[in-house]
Amino acid sequence: MNIRTIKVDMLARVEGEGGLHVKIKNDRVADVKLKIFEPPRFFEGFLRGRKFTEAPDITARICGICPVAYQMSSVHAMERALGVVVDGQLRALRRLLYCGEWIESHALHVYLLHTPDFLGYPDAIQLAKVYPDVVKNGLELKKLGNDIVNLVGGREIHPINVRVGGFYKAPTPRQVRELGQRLTAARTLAQEMVRFTAGLPFPEFEQNYEFVALRHPDEYAINEGRLVSNRGLDIDIAEYEANFAEEHVQHTTALQSVIKARGAYFVGPMARYNLNFDQLDPDIRALACEVGLEPPVNNPFKSIVIRSLETLYAVEEALRIIEAYEIPVRPFVDVTPGVGVGWGCTEAPRGILYHRYTLDKDGLIVDAKIVPPTSQNQKTIEGDLWHFVEKAVDLPDDRLTWQCEQAIRNYDPCISCSVHFIKLDIERE
Repeated sequence: MNIRTIKVDMLARVEGEGGLHVKIKNDRVADVKLKIFEPPRFFEGFLRGRKFTEAPDITARICGICPVAYQMSSVHAMERALGVVVDGQLRALRRLLYCGEWIESHALHVYLLHTPDFLGYPDAIQLAKVYPDVVKNGLELKKLGNDIVNLVGGREIHPINVRVGGFYKAPTPRQVRELGQRLTAARTLAQEMVRFTAGLPFPEFEQNYEFVALRHPDEYAINEGRLVSNRGLDIDIAEYEANFAEEHVQHTTALQSVIKARGAYFVGPMARYNLNFDQLDPDIRALACEVGLEPPVNNPFKSIVIRSLETLYAVEEALRIIEAYEIPVRPFVDVTPGVGVGWGCTEAPRGILYHRYTLDKDGLIVDAKIVPPTSQNQKTIEGDLWHFVEKAVDLPDDRLTWQCEQAIRNYDPCISCSVHFIKLDIERE
């Protein structure tokens, strides 16, 4: 009997701590486990009993890379619970803030975390020795994204300017437009990013996924929309828990999400791109076709190109918002506490991020549920690894290990985000 074991005790170039275990028996895959062993962080528990106004600041601490996503999902849920509508320039500012997060997160992942995989380097430091301009461009884009978040959100990491109903303070038109020149220059950097990543060597690997993302009738969905899939799902955010479930598996501290009666699904840039390609700017669609990335795209290794296209979209969208910006009369709309249940779902760089809150008459949080993108993708990641190893079983162990790690990094997993939900059941006899 021939048994091989591929074991990665600690995944590198992802946020958080996780490992990989692959067992191959007689040249067939016998077992695959994406092991998440970070302890649960109990954010949902922390939120209970707190004022609804505290949710954006508390949830922002869940992640240092995508805090805006947590804040936006929380404020949308609270506003829905309390019957509040935020529109006009305040809605535009929220979209600008989210564009900043997409730019900084995508640039970090593409240049510093994922590109080294394709070119055979262990990290971005080694990559920079051979491709200094590529890494420099990535750092410039990331700095720009951080500066947008800093201006609108009040701080680069864990922004403090977001509140239910809007913002504590709105930037002046002059402050906003000072970013315009840098964004114009960033357009060229983002276009170069697309062409560079499209030229990377991609393993031949396509799967039949169910993609799930927000869909908005008027724009490439970031903050708002209905949840749709390429297999007929089309629901309001309030119907999320009627259609999706979370399962506990023994080898991970994070729950795995499934679509009820169908199983694993795929969220993130590939899902958004395949479901919302028609909502991208014509120039971006033309560039995508130029580099050979017309949808549907079913090779997850090509997600690095889609992240680059989304970076370009975020730059263009930020420019559009800045050019039309006028300071709002008030930076927020009034919100009155009361009984309610609210649902919010926005597109974090890694995919849909769902929040649900129940409030009492004083606006205190009675119950909270948060489902981040990485926990929604875990089952699909394991499926990818299973099928990928089956196709690459003849590779030597070191090369197979490298490509398995690369397959996981296709998803830009934020493992720390995905360990809030484990439930402890104690059975005594």
